[in-house]
Amino acid sequence: MASKKNRGGYGAESIQVLEGIEHVRKRPGMYIGGLSREGLHHLVWEILDNSVDEVINGHASTIDVELDADRKGVRITDDGRGIPVDKHPKLKIPAVVAVFTKLGAGGKFDGESYKHSGGLHGVGAAVANALAESLEVRVRRGGQQYTCSFERGLLVDKLRKTGKAKGSGTEIYLRPDPEMFGKLKLDPSVLRERLEAKSYLHKGLKIRFTDASTAKTETFFHAEGISEYLGKLVELRGKPAVHAGHFYLERDADPKLEVAFAWTESSEDAIYSYVNGVPTPDGGTHEQGLRNALGKALRAYMQAHKLEPKGLSITLEDIREGMVALHSVYVLEPQFQSQTKNRLNNPEVTGAVEGVLRPALEQWLHSNRGTADPIVARVIAAARARVASRAASAAVSRKTAGAGRIGLPGKLADCSNRDPRRCELFIVEGDSAGGSAKMGRDRKTQAILPLRGKVLNAEQASLTKVLANEELGNIVKALGCGLGKDFEIARLRYHKIILLMDADSDGHHIATLLLTFFYRYMPELIRGGHLFVAQPPLYRVDVGKETHWVADDAELQRLLGEITRGKPEVQRFKGLGEMMPATLRATTLDPKQRQLISVAIDDELTTDRTISDLMGKDAATRYQFIMERAVDVEQLDV
Repeated sequence: MASKKNRGGYGAESIQVLEGIEHVRKRPGMYIGGLSREGLHHLVWEILDNSVDEVINGHASTIDVELDADRKGVRITDDGRGIPVDKHPKLKIPAVVAVFTKLGAGGKFDGESYKHSGGLHGVGAAVANALAESLEVRVRRGGQQYTCSFERGLLVDKLRKTGKAKGSGTEIYLRPDPEMFGKLKLDPSVLRERLEAKSYLHKGLKIRFTDASTAKTETFFHAEGISEYLGKLVELRGKPAVHAGHFYLERDADPKLEVAFAWTESSEDAIYSYVNGVPTPDGGTHEQGLRNALGKALRAYMQAHKLEPKGLSITLEDIREGMVALHSVYVLEPQFQSQTKNRLNNPEVTGAVEGVLRPALEQWLHSNRGTADPIVARVIAAARARVASRAASAAVSRKTAGAGRIGLPGKLADCSNRDPRRCELFIVEGDSAGGSAKMGRDRKTQAILPLRGKVLNAEQASLTKVLANEELGNIVKALGCGLGKDFEIARLRYHKIILLMDADSDGHHIATLLLTFFYRYMPELIRGGHLFVAQPPLYRVDVGKETHWVADDAELQRLLGEITRGKPEVQRFKGLGEMMPATLRATTLDPKQRQLISVAIDDELTTDRTISDLMGKDAATRYQFIMERAVDVEQLDV
């Protein structure tokens, strides 16, 4: 029978007690997330953040960072107070040695030495030291300079005075241990990005970065703080802001915070948040406060100005689409999810941030309608695209399960050229007109898609009906670029889409129905300048040997009034199908002679509301529109 000591090979002797540095080297993932590239740079952040904490609390203004030529070591120097060098009353060793060798030793627990700090756990410096091949500390304090050094977390050169010194501060040289990180090297671009971000986050902070491998020194100093940083981030994303202005709020009282954001034309959002100057890529309670304030303030603004779209719910996802935000908050006792500080957990921060930000944002929206209204238009467009995309995905899944790619519609007379920049698609009213257009077109660059009768009103019909509609479905297939959030301009098969309808009220109605569909489901076509309306003639007027093509009744009356000789012969076309192919080509299809109206959006919010009022289910708004403009109409074709 096995003894208790050896039973299963598991006894009291199997329990190891690892203390301090040993535990860090045995389980580094607990402290820096792993021995990866991110973990390597995290050692630098731990040292850097201690210098930044001196800046946050008003004791330093300059930080120097020097990367070795071999990129295996880095030196960080600040002009702060300098780490204390006197003996710790309990540990009986110099305080600076305790900071780098004892987990839990630090000056950020009493709430007096540091009001705000990126690290309150007291383990960062000791962890960096434990995973370093070598670490050297120089402290300038009380007119003296002190030096000590460590190897793999152990003190090898005791603290000693090395001479007189002016001013105060701390200099730390860190060389990560290749036994832990292998051949990984520090990346100057990663260091540069973090240092520049720090200079934006802390107004008045000057950071000098020297990369010895290139002998290049850069200085980061940004007096405007994150307001200036926001402009840089928007520029880097390559998407212009929806409007010229952006929201900015700075508050020094508790909770101390700084917030800036703007909306871009991107389909993605980007929120960069910080707690006490430390990046929190996984967000947390401070980001939740920002989201709550954002949603409530914008909805309140829309409700106050009656901008809420009928039958469409606005989600926070829609509000955030395209937004670039910077959110920096200072918390007295931050509770991070882990030592890597990726996420803030303080529950009280959510309400505190929301309470400050929401009223400020709401007031800003009301005071800047020229900026706020385009934002609302952007949000409404995002909501419609979201709903359309989900419905389209569901419909496509049902229709194409197990099938190959969707082919082109059978009625499409495609062109032979395959360069979308040179190709045009004419969407034509009726098979008869389509037949004339096919015979009159340039087969190389002009494609014809005939429609049967009036298409579905995309504003009134449900999404299921819109996506199941054969005529609208043929348009989507012919264009090839998808719709809603699945829209990809790169897949567009024709860079000119031309609506070719009869020049009468029925033709205008069909064109309006198609414009409604494109605006609701493919607004990028309009924004990109790809959509046009053709101007076919309604009348042919012959005067002797001269022929005039007239677009409407008003132009006809002007022409007849100008004719002084000869008797005009007037022919009214009942439709495009009556035109000979050669006539249609000469008047409407030939790029050298035709007239096209480019479809554009001058004011997205006004356009959205107009389409909703005139094409929606509520007849009262249409009646009001007609009555207000009745005096301007000489003849109404109902």
